[in-house]
Amino acid sequence: MSSERHTHWENVYSTKGEADVSWFQETPAISLELLALADARPENAVIDVGGGASRLVDSLLDKGFTDLAVLDLSEAALAAARARLGKKGDAVEWIAADATAWEPSEAAYDIWHDRAAFHFLTEPEDQAAYIERLTRGLRMGGHAIIGTFAPDGPEKCSGLPVARHDAASLGGLLGPGFALIDHRRHQHATPWGSIQKFQFSTFRRDG
Repeated sequence: MSSERHTHWENVYSTKGEADVSWFQETPAISLELLALADARPENAVIDVGGGASRLVDSLLDKGFTDLAVLDLSEAALAAARARLGKKGDAVEWIAADATAWEPSEAAYDIWHDRAAFHFLTEPEDQAAYIERLTRGLRMGGHAIIGTFAPDGPEKCSGLPVARHDAASLGGLLGPGFALIDHRRHQHATPWGSIQKFQFSTFRRDG
């Protein structure tokens, strides 16, 4: 685990409330829409990478999903989500880890969802390490849904530089084993009313 990344995010989630960060969503509508596009079913294994205190897991539990995992660098973020869910959170696997160093089981997941974690990886070696783990953890025929800042989106978030992407740049990094099945722009309104331009791309693992 990168100690600098870990320290940064632990500090963010230890000092700010759930709705005091720019990425807060009351309802993760676009993620739910893309999960439906990927034909996600309640019995599917779904991991939310960089999920933090996101409410996606709440929505999926309410929809009857039974095989859920949330991975984040910050123990404080995961603790906040668990506290919010109460006993319902006992059904979720909570993984405190760096997505570039964690070791997923082979073909463990049907769907890999990442809203705004990958774009914090600005170094090619970190991007490659993340993709290696995505490829290992996602079953053949499974879907990867990756949301990042768009090419005309913010250059920084939470004081950190980001790597902005579109479907072509993500596809180039993922390689020929991943087929692009959908890409769309999304405008996220922060809790204080500013607009951030995102790009969401959905890939199917074919090889």
